[in-house]
Amino acid sequence: MEYSQQVDCGLRPGAVLVLRGKTMNVLVIGSGAREHALCWKLRQSKRVRGLFCAPGNPGTSGLAKNVQIPVDDIEGLVAFAQERQIDLTIVGPELPLSLGVVDAFQARGLKIFGPSRAAAQLESSKAFAKEIMGAAKVRTARAEIFTDRRATEAYVAAQPLPLVMKADGLASGKGVVVCHSKEEVAEGLRHLFAVIKTDRVIVEEFLHGREASFIVATDGTRVVPLAASHDYKRLLDANQGPNTGGMGSVSPTPVLDEGMQEKALQDVIAPVLSEMRKRGTKFQGFLYAGLMVSPAGKISVLEFNARLGDPETQVIMRRMKGDLCDLLAALADPSGSAPLPLITWSEEAAVCVVLASAGYPESPVAGDEITGLELVEMVPGAIVFHAGTEIAGKSQSSRANVRQGSGEVTGQVVTNGGRVLSVTAVGGSVSSAAAQAYKVCDIIQFKGRQLRRDIGR
Repeated sequence: MEYSQQVDCGLRPGAVLVLRGKTMNVLVIGSGAREHALCWKLRQSKRVRGLFCAPGNPGTSGLAKNVQIPVDDIEGLVAFAQERQIDLTIVGPELPLSLGVVDAFQARGLKIFGPSRAAAQLESSKAFAKEIMGAAKVRTARAEIFTDRRATEAYVAAQPLPLVMKADGLASGKGVVVCHSKEEVAEGLRHLFAVIKTDRVIVEEFLHGREASFIVATDGTRVVPLAASHDYKRLLDANQGPNTGGMGSVSPTPVLDEGMQEKALQDVIAPVLSEMRKRGTKFQGFLYAGLMVSPAGKISVLEFNARLGDPETQVIMRRMKGDLCDLLAALADPSGSAPLPLITWSEEAAVCVVLASAGYPESPVAGDEITGLELVEMVPGAIVFHAGTEIAGKSQSSRANVRQGSGEVTGQVVTNGGRVLSVTAVGGSVSSAAAQAYKVCDIIQFKGRQLRRDIGR
């Protein structure tokens, strides 16, 4: 495996590699804040001629042409890529990966960045991920796998608390239950078997330490580490309340210094990629390792994702210096020999605070008017990425043109999902970036708005 914090292209220190080549039509698949952040970064590339987002959201519409194709319409996405001569497709969410979108694109000779359906099982099946980690000798929590609720109940009743229960498959960030009491165990079992209705449950020992998100971009052999970060999964301050898809993120993170990142590359990323190659399921794409760092400095893997994290992407893109399009096009090249551009990271810190709708995460409310977006430009270093938003119908009397660093949005914006907006800001320190982000959070208003007040603090 080849890797470097700053990809070594044989240049003198400080030099920048300019890849010469044709401009490209690029398609981003997805509709969340992660995809908005990707479009924001891609729009800065001189290589991008046409930028499309399927299906996108009101925020991406200011940067790309939104295409009304659902992420699970694989044949529709392939047909669009062929018709519009898309040179590179980037997959945001996990669902199309699990459905084989990469396999379908590659079968038609279309360049796409993301893992095959088989490789994406690192996320779509936690049991598969455990198997891979066992074979690769990667440290992770001890676990037992169950398909029957009664057997699960009997096992957890005999285990010390706290413990962790996970749905085996995809659950949109809501498939992990941390149980500190018998009451939480009972509620977790109900949630997994009756609400999510998972076929398999993984019961794990509880690991103590601090969590961090470590994501790399890879072609299966060459690895480009992205800036390390950490997110905030609980709904409420001080890590209280239910688990969510993520209520905020920070980069850099004190949990992973350069030495620990190097250790994560050697002890986690390298052996997992090697094991995937041995099995004939080479992993190409973004590989996200959710890590737990113990008080003694030992790294364990909590989970793998086969794509960029959300809200981690929002802070990573804010800090990235270099051409994202060039990087992903090179890693998606079937030859495996395309030169890699130089990627470095801003010394500034980035903070993301998620604004969620009333009722999130169980019953998010839609249709509430969002105000204040047109004032975001008044706060230096701040950009808002859209997620659960939409433009109200033409019958709405209140209309607005919102212009900010992330693009122009025309029309009255209303809530349309759980995590509505990702407020991001950069600054000389995490605390200063957080201060700017919260200034924006206080400007933006909608009914029942939920946010944590301890992100980066």
